[in-house]
Amino acid sequence: MSIRHLDALFSPASVAVFGASERPFSVGATVWRNLSNGFKGRLYPVNPKHRHIGDARAYASVAALPEAPDLAVICTPAATVPGLIAQLGERGTRAAVVVTAGLDKTTRQAMLDAARPHTLRILGPNCIGMLVPHLGLNASFAHIGAQPGELAFVSQSGALVTAMLDWASARGIGFSHFVSLGEHADVDFGDMLDFLGSDPHTRAILLYIESVEEARKFMSAARAAARNKPVIV
Repeated sequence: MSIRHLDALFSPASVAVFGASERPFSVGATVWRNLSNGFKGRLYPVNPKHRHIGDARAYASVAALPEAPDLAVICTPAATVPGLIAQLGERGTRAAVVVTAGLDKTTRQAMLDAARPHTLRILGPNCIGMLVPHLGLNASFAHIGAQPGELAFVSQSGALVTAMLDWASARGIGFSHFVSLGEHADVDFGDMLDFLGSDPHTRAILLYIESVEEARKFMSAARAAARNKPVIV
């Protein structure tokens, strides 16, 4: 699918957080706080156990939301993910960040099968999320944010994501995009290279790669991106 619907992932007008919470140190609470602290678009917390998350009205389900969010960030248990993806796709959402870890092979495939009819793009699962600093978008559970800049960083390692954020913050280095791919079940390095290669906010691309499943797709995307800007692996 390459870059199809990646605009909804990286430049959404509205974001819903499934599993948003006020429980200290929980993933849902951290993601909600990160988004609330900078994103200027419409934000919807989704948690059937709460009527409000902070000052925001909480919604019980996909159907209860006032609109189909451009982007969904999913922090709920693994077993709930395929059903949520199916409901979001039917509602009209075109991208999701699946922070949730622990999806077994069957659940992971069910998630992809639910997304396919709607061409809903998935970042993750088992990822820290992503940041687009020039938009104030921090759809992650990273402990700190990132400064705006012209370097895109895409990592397969969550540990390296947090280490790089600390390192860059101490040195005043900014980013156009900061992306944790996790298990890259859908959006992979080839997709990211195709997207970032033509992104006007990105001057150079830095990748941390542990494995490439689709080598031909990756090499084609890397050659194309490298014609426009430096690509460092």
